[in-house]
Amino acid sequence: MKIAIVGPGAIGSTFAFHLSRAGHEVTVVARGARLAWLEKERAIVTTDDRRAPVEVSAALDTTTPWDLVLVTVLESQVDAVLPVLRQSAARQVMFMFNTFAPLDRLRDAVGAQRFVFGFPAILAELQDGKLKARVIPRSLSAVQLTIVTDPAWADTFSKAGIPTNTQPDMHSWLRTHAALVVPVMITADRAHKRGSGLSWTESRQIASGLAEGFEIVRSLGHPVTPSNLAVLGRVPAPVLTLGLWLLSRNPTIAALGGHGPGEARTLIDAMVAAAPARSVTLQSLRP
Repeated sequence: MKIAIVGPGAIGSTFAFHLSRAGHEVTVVARGARLAWLEKERAIVTTDDRRAPVEVSAALDTTTPWDLVLVTVLESQVDAVLPVLRQSAARQVMFMFNTFAPLDRLRDAVGAQRFVFGFPAILAELQDGKLKARVIPRSLSAVQLTIVTDPAWADTFSKAGIPTNTQPDMHSWLRTHAALVVPVMITADRAHKRGSGLSWTESRQIASGLAEGFEIVRSLGHPVTPSNLAVLGRVPAPVLTLGLWLLSRNPTIAALGGHGPGEARTLIDAMVAAAPARSVTLQSLRP
């Protein structure tokens, strides 16, 4: 298949690497320093020096009938690429990023018949241009696998070495996920900035933000998805507080805070816009 990947950061590069190695024709669309690095290598290169050849471009060719255009930019960057996606001759366009906002505008931009959404279960980073990635295996499916709305692409990704399940109610899943990860992002941001863990009072406040986020999801008519996360709503507040207090002392979480607070702000702003009267705690926690 002919696949274009718009935004070959760590996640996009992981998909490019696996899909190329599986025999697909992969073109990565990049900009800036990442574009220059990829133009030099003409491949996704891992930190252990494995290579997967890719074509490299500074812009998406709108005349090519791509089997898939996979969009892995941040939500804050997607508006800039919507016009070219709308014009593209691609058969399907898959968006893959954190969002709490309604998906309608993305669907309308590319057409309902072409629209796909997904979410990666991948831990990845770029180190001097090289990819270091861990794909969550199927043996950990109880935790989370990569998910997409289209079964055919779930099969394609799985065969390429990225175990993938289908999630038909992506809107509920994304909103539940945002409610879950925003407190983690806030915790990580604070721990990184100060170089130490949170106080008990801070942890209790962020735990309240987690509970508030889940209530917002329900108030908007969405079931908590996947359903096993609903158990968090029954966890006593002191236990949630202790969990976040301990989490803030985890070096991996503190390192995560090095990515900055931008994504947390975007998600909180969308939650506030959707339920302004129900998001008082989240508004106060916005980094």
